Amino acid sequence: MKKLGLIGGIGPESTLLYYKKLVYLLQKEVGPEFFPNLTIESLNVFDVLACCENKDFDGLISYLMKGINSLIAGGSEVIALTGNTPHIVFDQLQAKSSVPLVSIVETTKDAAKHNGYGKIGLLGTKFTMQAEFFKKPFIDAGIAVISPHDDEQLFIAEKISKELEHGIISTETQKQMLQIVQRMRNEDGIEAIVLGCTELPLIFKDAILSVPTLDTLEIHIQELVKVINH
Repeated sequence: MKKLGLIGGIGPESTLLYYKKLVYLLQKEVGPEFFPNLTIESLNVFDVLACCENKDFDGLISYLMKGINSLIAGGSEVIALTGNTPHIVFDQLQAKSSVPLVSIVETTKDAAKHNGYGKIGLLGTKFTMQAEFFKKPFIDAGIAVISPHDDEQLFIAEKISKELEHGIISTETQKQMLQIVQRMRNEDGIEAIVLGCTELPLIFKDAILSVPTLDTLEIHIQELVKVINH
Protein backbone atom coordinates (compact mmCIF):
# COMPACT_ATOMS: atom_id res chain seq x y z
CA MET A 1 0.00 0.00 0.00
CA LYS A 2 1.32 3.43 -0.95
CA LYS A 3 1.85 5.99 1.79
CA LEU A 4 -0.60 8.88 1.55
CA GLY A 5 0.23 12.46 2.43
CA LEU A 6 -2.51 15.01 3.06
CA ILE A 7 -2.23 18.78 2.95
CA GLY A 8 -4.66 19.48 5.78
CA GLY A 9 -5.82 22.47 7.76
CA ILE A 10 -7.62 23.84 4.71
CA GLY A 11 -9.68 23.69 6.84
CA PRO A 12 -9.31 21.67 10.04
CA GLU A 13 -12.90 20.37 10.14
CA SER A 14 -12.63 18.70 6.75
CA THR A 15 -9.16 17.37 7.61
CA LEU A 16 -10.70 15.51 10.53
CA LEU A 17 -13.28 13.98 8.18
CA TYR A 18 -10.60 12.96 5.68
CA TYR A 19 -8.57 11.23 8.38
CA LYS A 20 -11.45 9.36 9.98
CA LYS A 21 -13.08 8.27 6.73
CA LEU A 22 -9.80 7.19 5.13
CA VAL A 23 -8.53 5.08 8.00
CA TYR A 24 -11.81 3.25 8.49
CA LEU A 25 -12.45 2.69 4.79
CA LEU A 26 -8.98 1.21 4.40
CA GLN A 27 -9.45 -0.89 7.52
CA LYS A 28 -12.67 -2.24 6.00
CA GLU A 29 -10.79 -3.21 2.83
CA VAL A 30 -7.72 -4.72 4.49
CA GLY A 31 -8.85 -6.16 7.80
CA PRO A 32 -9.97 -5.36 11.37
CA GLU A 33 -6.45 -5.01 12.76
CA PHE A 34 -5.21 -2.61 10.09
CA PHE A 35 -4.83 1.17 10.06
CA PRO A 36 -2.84 2.92 7.30
CA ASN A 37 0.38 4.84 7.73
CA LEU A 38 -0.30 8.36 6.49
CA THR A 39 1.02 11.85 7.15
CA ILE A 40 -0.86 15.14 7.48
CA GLU A 41 0.84 18.49 6.94
CA SER A 42 -1.53 21.02 8.47
CA LEU A 43 -1.51 24.46 6.86
CA ASN A 44 -3.63 27.58 7.46
CA VAL A 45 -6.79 27.91 5.38
CA PHE A 46 -6.86 31.66 5.99
CA ASP A 47 -3.41 32.05 4.43
CA VAL A 48 -4.69 30.14 1.40
CA LEU A 49 -7.77 32.37 1.13
CA ALA A 50 -5.67 35.53 1.56
CA CYS A 51 -3.39 34.49 -1.31
CA CYS A 52 -6.44 33.91 -3.51
CA GLU A 53 -8.01 37.22 -2.48
CA ASN A 54 -4.81 39.06 -3.36
CA LYS A 55 -4.32 37.00 -6.55
CA ASP A 56 -0.91 36.04 -5.16
CA PHE A 57 -0.83 32.68 -6.89
CA ASP A 58 2.97 32.49 -6.86
CA GLY A 59 2.81 32.91 -3.08
CA LEU A 60 0.11 30.25 -2.87
CA ILE A 61 2.17 27.81 -4.92
CA SER A 62 5.21 28.45 -2.73
CA TYR A 63 3.20 28.01 0.47
CA LEU A 64 1.58 24.76 -0.65
CA MET A 65 4.81 23.36 -2.11
CA LYS A 66 6.54 23.73 1.26
CA GLY A 67 3.85 21.47 2.66
CA ILE A 68 4.03 19.05 -0.24
CA ASN A 69 7.82 18.81 0.01
CA SER A 70 7.53 18.11 3.74
CA LEU A 71 5.17 15.24 2.96
CA ILE A 72 7.54 13.89 0.30
CA ALA A 73 10.45 14.12 2.75
CA GLY A 74 8.34 12.06 5.17
CA GLY A 75 7.93 9.28 2.62
CA SER A 76 4.54 10.12 1.07
CA GLU A 77 4.09 8.45 -2.31
CA VAL A 78 0.70 9.99 -3.15
CA ILE A 79 -0.50 13.43 -2.04
CA ALA A 80 -3.90 15.12 -1.86
CA LEU A 81 -5.11 18.59 -0.92
CA THR A 82 -8.04 18.43 1.52
CA GLY A 83 -9.66 21.57 0.11
CA ASN A 84 -11.15 22.58 -3.24
CA THR A 85 -9.94 26.19 -3.35
CA PRO A 86 -6.19 25.44 -3.42
CA HIS A 87 -6.82 23.37 -6.57
CA ILE A 88 -6.77 26.75 -8.31
CA VAL A 89 -3.00 26.09 -8.66
CA PHE A 90 -3.21 22.28 -8.88
CA ASP A 91 -1.53 21.99 -12.28
CA GLN A 92 1.44 24.08 -11.14
CA LEU A 93 1.78 22.03 -7.96
CA GLN A 94 1.69 18.75 -9.87
CA ALA A 95 4.37 20.04 -12.24
CA LYS A 96 6.65 20.81 -9.28
CA SER A 97 5.90 17.68 -7.24
CA SER A 98 8.02 14.54 -7.59
CA VAL A 99 5.05 12.35 -6.57
CA PRO A 100 1.52 12.25 -8.01
CA LEU A 101 -1.25 14.47 -6.66
CA VAL A 102 -4.87 13.29 -6.83
CA SER A 103 -7.23 16.05 -7.98
CA ILE A 104 -10.53 16.55 -6.19
CA VAL A 105 -11.83 18.43 -9.25
CA GLU A 106 -11.08 15.68 -11.77
CA THR A 107 -12.50 12.94 -9.55
CA THR A 108 -15.72 14.93 -9.03
CA LYS A 109 -16.00 15.60 -12.77
CA ASP A 110 -15.61 11.87 -13.41
CA ALA A 111 -18.39 11.14 -10.90
CA ALA A 112 -20.71 13.68 -12.55
CA LYS A 113 -20.01 12.15 -15.96
CA HIS A 114 -20.56 8.63 -14.62
CA ASN A 115 -23.96 9.69 -13.27
CA GLY A 116 -24.93 11.21 -16.62
CA TYR A 117 -25.47 14.76 -15.35
CA GLY A 118 -25.67 17.44 -18.03
CA LYS A 119 -26.06 20.48 -15.77
CA ILE A 120 -24.79 20.85 -12.22
CA GLY A 121 -24.84 23.62 -9.63
CA LEU A 122 -21.66 24.63 -7.82
CA LEU A 123 -21.33 25.78 -4.22
CA GLY A 124 -18.00 26.68 -2.58
CA THR A 125 -15.77 29.59 -1.68
CA LYS A 126 -16.14 32.58 -3.98
CA PHE A 127 -12.90 31.57 -5.70
CA THR A 128 -14.28 28.13 -6.47
CA MET A 129 -17.62 29.51 -7.66
CA GLN A 130 -16.13 32.32 -9.77
CA ALA A 131 -12.83 31.05 -11.16
CA GLU A 132 -12.49 28.71 -14.13
CA PHE A 133 -10.26 26.04 -12.54
CA PHE A 134 -13.20 24.05 -11.15
CA LYS A 135 -15.63 24.61 -14.03
CA LYS A 136 -13.34 23.92 -17.00
CA PRO A 137 -13.01 20.11 -16.64
CA PHE A 138 -16.81 19.83 -16.40
CA ILE A 139 -17.40 22.09 -19.40
CA ASP A 140 -14.80 20.17 -21.41
CA ALA A 141 -16.73 17.00 -20.57
CA GLY A 142 -19.97 18.54 -21.84
CA ILE A 143 -21.41 19.34 -18.41
CA ALA A 144 -22.83 22.83 -17.82
CA VAL A 145 -21.86 24.45 -14.51
CA ILE A 146 -24.18 26.96 -12.83
CA SER A 147 -23.03 29.18 -9.96
CA PRO A 148 -25.45 30.89 -7.55
CA HIS A 149 -26.44 34.55 -7.94
CA ASP A 150 -23.86 37.12 -6.79
CA ASP A 151 -25.63 37.85 -3.49
CA GLU A 152 -25.97 34.12 -2.82
CA GLN A 153 -22.27 33.64 -3.53
CA LEU A 154 -21.39 36.31 -0.97
CA PHE A 155 -23.64 34.63 1.60
CA ILE A 156 -22.16 31.17 1.00
CA ALA A 157 -18.55 32.42 1.05
CA GLU A 158 -19.11 34.35 4.28
CA LYS A 159 -20.71 31.37 6.01
CA ILE A 160 -17.85 29.12 4.95
CA SER A 161 -15.14 31.46 6.27
CA LYS A 162 -16.90 32.72 9.40
CA GLU A 163 -18.81 29.62 10.48
CA LEU A 164 -17.85 26.33 8.85
CA GLU A 165 -14.08 26.88 8.97
CA HIS A 166 -14.51 27.33 12.73
CA GLY A 167 -16.74 24.29 13.14
CA ILE A 168 -19.89 26.38 13.67
CA ILE A 169 -23.04 24.71 12.35
CA SER A 170 -26.12 26.95 12.14
CA THR A 171 -29.62 25.68 11.39
CA GLU A 172 -30.48 29.08 9.90
CA THR A 173 -27.49 28.88 7.56
CA GLN A 174 -28.54 25.38 6.54
CA LYS A 175 -32.07 26.59 5.83
CA GLN A 176 -30.88 29.44 3.61
CA MET A 177 -28.42 27.23 1.71
CA LEU A 178 -31.17 24.70 1.07
CA GLN A 179 -33.29 27.53 -0.33
CA ILE A 180 -30.47 28.50 -2.68
CA VAL A 181 -30.22 24.92 -3.97
CA GLN A 182 -34.01 24.76 -4.40
CA ARG A 183 -34.00 28.02 -6.38
CA MET A 184 -31.19 26.73 -8.62
CA ARG A 185 -33.19 23.58 -9.34
CA ASN A 186 -36.37 25.52 -10.11
CA GLU A 187 -34.86 28.42 -12.08
CA ASP A 188 -31.66 26.98 -13.55
CA GLY A 189 -32.69 23.36 -14.01
CA ILE A 190 -29.66 21.87 -12.24
CA GLU A 191 -29.66 18.08 -12.00
CA ALA A 192 -27.26 17.86 -9.05
CA ILE A 193 -25.39 20.17 -6.70
CA VAL A 194 -21.63 20.02 -6.17
CA LEU A 195 -20.55 20.62 -2.57
CA GLY A 196 -17.37 22.29 -3.80
CA CYS A 197 -15.98 23.09 -0.38
CA THR A 198 -14.94 20.23 1.88
CA GLU A 199 -16.62 21.94 4.85
CA LEU A 200 -20.03 22.09 3.14
CA PRO A 201 -20.95 18.48 4.02
CA LEU A 202 -21.04 19.67 7.64
CA ILE A 203 -23.93 22.05 6.96
CA PHE A 204 -25.81 19.61 4.71
CA LYS A 205 -25.44 16.63 7.01
CA ASP A 206 -28.85 14.97 7.51
CA ALA A 207 -30.50 17.61 5.30
CA ILE A 208 -32.95 16.63 2.58
CA LEU A 209 -31.95 18.33 -0.66
CA SER A 210 -34.12 18.79 -3.73
CA VAL A 211 -31.42 17.38 -6.03
CA PRO A 212 -28.66 14.75 -5.66
CA THR A 213 -25.34 15.92 -4.24
CA LEU A 214 -21.82 15.47 -5.49
CA ASP A 215 -19.88 15.62 -2.22
CA THR A 216 -16.33 16.43 -3.31
CA LEU A 217 -14.86 15.25 -0.01
CA GLU A 218 -16.54 11.85 -0.17
CA ILE A 219 -15.73 11.37 -3.86
CA HIS A 220 -12.09 12.35 -3.28
CA ILE A 221 -11.72 9.95 -0.37
CA GLN A 222 -13.13 7.04 -2.37
CA GLU A 223 -10.62 7.74 -5.15
CA LEU A 224 -7.71 8.04 -2.71
CA VAL A 225 -8.56 4.64 -1.23
CA LYS A 226 -8.38 3.13 -4.73
CA VAL A 227 -5.13 4.88 -5.63
CA ILE A 228 -3.13 3.98 -2.53
CA ASN A 229 -4.50 0.45 -2.17
CA HIS A 230 -3.86 -0.71 -5.75
